[in-house]
Amino acid sequence: MGIYIFLTILVIIACALVILVVLVQNSKGGGLAANFTSAGQSMGVRKTADFLEKSTWTLGVAILILCLAATASIPRGQGAKESVIKSSIERAQDPNAIPVLPTQTPVQGQPDGGNE
Repeated sequence: MGIYIFLTILVIIACALVILVVLVQNSKGGGLAANFTSAGQSMGVRKTADFLEKSTWTLGVAILILCLAATASIPRGQGAKESVIKSSIERAQDPNAIPVLPTQTPVQGQPDGGNE
């Protein structure tokens, strides 16, 4: 159960990072990269946009892999409950085996049960 919770938390963190990275990007080529137009910057406009794009793809792949790993690590104990439908079918009785009960009580001494 512990590894499943750990992987779920990692997926949530990766999703939050993807949201932040996508919000920083600008579809027109601006965004955070537009603020770094100075010539003295170590990362230029193009390098920042490349970094944001690569980080988006990397985080997307990481989310996919973490989701697959979390699915594989779902705890399945020995006493796991079976399907409710399956257990209902197994407990069901044959409708022909259910006894039919009379609707009226017979009156003693009359062969037809007192119905005239």
